Amino acid sequence: MVAQLKQTSKSLYDTDYNLWVIDTVKKLENKDFISLDLENLIEEVLDLSKREKKRLESLLIRLFEHLLKLKYWESELEYNKGHWKGEIRNFRKQINKELKVSPSLKNYFRDIFDECYQDSREIVSDKSQLPLNIFPEKAIADLEQILDEHWLP
Repeated sequence: MVAQLKQTSKSLYDTDYNLWVIDTVKKLENKDFISLDLENLIEEVLDLSKREKKRLESLLIRLFEHLLKLKYWESELEYNKGHWKGEIRNFRKQINKELKVSPSLKNYFRDIFDECYQDSREIVSDKSQLPLNIFPEKAIADLEQILDEHWLP
């Protein structure tokens, strides 16, 4: 019977993810731990952390992109300055909120800092058609400055 319930849950996971989530929540609420699809539940819980890390990485790349645009894309500065500053504020707020909710991600944030900066250099170079070497190889500021709502390059 238990094996059959587990098989049903696994099949549900593969065939209707949303229904699997609802079913899993009901089982957790009812403390019906025996019939939980633990294998997929563990995988999903681990994926939550991966998603948060990917989100943080994406936000940091986008923040760097707009900081670089503001500092180096002179031909578009007058027209886009307000938009870029608004995006910088938006990404900073989102990053700071993420780090407030999950402070342990700050170490991960430090680990990806340089890689995200390099990615953003390439992206801004492509978007602006400015040569990559115009953008410094080393990040234009440290982590604290990047997240400081009052700092702009």
